[in-house]
Amino acid sequence: MQRICFVLQVKPEKVEEYKARHRCVWPEMQRALRETGWNNYSLFLRPDGLLVGYLETENFERARAGMLERQVNARWQQEMAEFFVQSRDLLPDQAMSPLEEVFHV
Repeated sequence: MQRICFVLQVKPEKVEEYKARHRCVWPEMQRALRETGWNNYSLFLRPDGLLVGYLETENFERARAGMLERQVNARWQQEMAEFFVQSRDLLPDQAMSPLEEVFHV
């Protein structure tokens, strides 16, 4: 099982709206995540917009590729793109870059 952690930056002026959107994530988006192997998936958000994501999966590249094939994911990513500070024109799921795990108990 792979443990994946990533960070993104939510625009500070969009933090409250971002949290509100995640209180009502579409059921079909949640289903797609589960079906493609995004297990134990959590997002943590600091008041300044630092977003930390964590998930467990058998194979992150396969889980990520599975979501890329889902129409609901394309719609969700388009809607979420406005919330993030990005250095390039990437959708949020494309900007995820897993951090190196250096310790685990």
